[in-house]
Formats: sequence, structure tokens, C-alpha cells
Amino acid sequence: MAAYDSIADWYETEFIAHDGDPIGVRHALCELLGPGIGPCLEIGCGTGAYASLIRGLGWNPLGVDLSARMLRHARDRLPAVRADAVRLPIRGASLPAVVAVMVHTDMPEYPSVLQEVARVLQPGGVFVHVGVHPCFCGGFADRTDPAAVVLRPGYLEPHWTRESWTDAGLRDKVGAAHWPLPDLLQAFLDAGLALERFEEGGGPSPTVLALRARSERRARTADEASQLVEEVE
Repeated sequence: MAAYDSIADWYETEFIAHDGDPIGVRHALCELLGPGIGPCLEIGCGTGAYASLIRGLGWNPLGVDLSARMLRHARDRLPAVRADAVRLPIRGASLPAVVAVMVHTDMPEYPSVLQEVARVLQPGGVFVHVGVHPCFCGGFADRTDPAAVVLRPGYLEPHWTRESWTDAGLRDKVGAAHWPLPDLLQAFLDAGLALERFEEGGGPSPTVLALRARSERRARTADEASQLVEEVE
């Protein structure tokens, strides 16, 4: 059973049931994705909490998630299927946009997920990652006093943990993967995603790190396509 199956109802009715945008997740997604048309895949869409924002930007939101119970809450918000993000049921080079919103710590194989993102993006397609800030959030970070975050040993090594400074969040319930900032950014480059823009959210110490990247693949020019046909013939 997917980790989120057991907490899906709590997640829908309590965890995300708040007003506003306290740590800037929606702001970052809006700023980095921007207006567009066509399908936008949300990886780890969960209950579909961000579908209306994506739709409001002009995109057609689609979703994948591993938790069947989370998807029950999502079904009235966006078309979504149950699937593993490391094996997306989508043909290559078919999507103009993909987003992952506050989910990368739920995916121990996130570098492999980024490889899949690069595979399904059209040449020049956009990918927006919004996630907890790897430098200031994790089992090594005590945020009891938001004005004085205490960082203990543990940041420098990738790991999985259920340690948390609070019992009102997710990490103590489902665990979290951690990558130091250089490792996380390198995974984007290794997947063939060109980093383009960055945002931070929350304060006074950032809670969110968001970035926009694009597929480095480009569409063939008419001359290149013609040359390829000649080579095949």
C-alpha cells in the first residue's frame, strides 16, 4: 500500500485545509509555470490540490500518483491515473509542461523521476519543481522557532528519515528523502534538463525551493529532418 493511502483523508480535510499561501508554494508555481496551453502533467498530484491553479493559467492539468486513496479525492479536480513516477505511462516527447509540487521528498528515486520528466517533455518543454528547501528543511533542521532554525548534523549526506520537529506535518508519518542542494541540482543536469529560473518561499528562513527547467532537446529543423530522411533511405 502506498504510504499516503493511510493518511489521505487527513491530508485532504486537515493538512491542506488552510487559507492563503503561507510558504509561497502557489506563488512559486504560478510564477515559474506561467500561462500556457495544452496538457500539463502533475507528478505526484495527490488530491489534486493545485489543479485549479494550473487550469487558471490556461493549461489542462493531468495527474499521476501512486496512492489510490489520494486519487479518490482528486477525481473531481483533474484527470489522473495511478502510476509510478519512475515509469510514466506517457509516450516520449509528448508534453509541453510537467510540474512536481512538494513531492520530491516522497520519491526516493527522484533522480530517476527527473529522467522520466526529460523523456516525456517535448523539445524545449518546461518543468517546474516546487519542493521543501533542502538546506533548511529535513530531519536535521529543528524549526520549532521559525526565527532561529537550528541545523544539526545530517545535511551533507543523502538519506531517508522519519525524524521531524513536529507531529503536525508529513515527515513523521510517511518519511522523507533528502538530497543536499548540489546533489539535487546535479540530478536535473544529469537528466538533460537545463536550469532556467529559481524562487524561494517562506520565511524568515526559506521553507521552499522552486525552479524552472527546460528539456535540452530541440526540434529538428527542416534541413536536419530532410538529411535524416536521406540517411535512412
